[in-house]
Amino acid sequence: MDVDSVTHHRDPSSAFSSASTGRKPVLRILSLGAGVQSTALALMAAHGEIEPPDCAIFADTGWEPRAVYEHLDWLTSGNVLSFPVHRVSRGNLRDDAVAHAYGAKLAHGHRPQPPYHLRLASGDPGLAGRQCTRDYKIAAIEGEIRRQLGVAAGKRVPSGIGVTMLIGISMDEAHRMKPSDKAYVTNTWPLIDIGMSRGDCLGWLERHGYPRPPKSACIGCPYHSDEQWLSLAPAEFADAVAFEASIQGGSVGFPTATPYLHHSLVPLDQVDFSRRDPGRQPDLFGNECEGMCGV
Repeated sequence: MDVDSVTHHRDPSSAFSSASTGRKPVLRILSLGAGVQSTALALMAAHGEIEPPDCAIFADTGWEPRAVYEHLDWLTSGNVLSFPVHRVSRGNLRDDAVAHAYGAKLAHGHRPQPPYHLRLASGDPGLAGRQCTRDYKIAAIEGEIRRQLGVAAGKRVPSGIGVTMLIGISMDEAHRMKPSDKAYVTNTWPLIDIGMSRGDCLGWLERHGYPRPPKSACIGCPYHSDEQWLSLAPAEFADAVAFEASIQGGSVGFPTATPYLHHSLVPLDQVDFSRRDPGRQPDLFGNECEGMCGV
């Protein structure tokens, strides 16, 4: 796993200096997606309104819009946060997805498959199984958690050592709450504990003079609503168009179906967005996310 850590103020590994004395510590880690909710949660912790984490982790797919990276750079600069943020990556999802479509073998057995909309050989619509969140978000975060705990991959995490994970899911997204599948990780949802909605998060940020965070999602995510497609910068939209053409040219994975990024099963650059309405391409992100993307 490639790891690019951005650390300021203090080294998170110091939280485990007590391990050598025989105590079994528990880390508090914030899953930072750099969207509205996780940004508000991070800044509320910096303000002391919730107990601060020992560190935060941002899992980078390598394909976020530039506005997300600029927002993350601001959030992790200077004295904005009082705890370190680690950026971790398991590769560039876009490049890996194109390579996979043409039969390339990827390191570590990655499965860079977004939930493409499919036109089946019968002409019927379908939806590809989503692997990208697990392999490029969740696995990257789990790898960094183990690094923070000092436990190598494949090794058993000792009893009593673990992580309290802070996840930025708000009241209006309560259906996304899921327990961790790791015994040493306990997921928590502080925004739900204090009854905050996404709108409340935006209000808190505005009252404190903070910028509105951009939507955190890969440039070519098939879960985009029409409004999200239109919000991309021209170069980013063009990149998504080129990506779609590339994966359609490959035969690996979908030999009897054609993948699309838009649910209309029309090439992205041919979609008539002027006729859009919320019912044509809903925002599937909140309904389908594992709780690690876009938070």
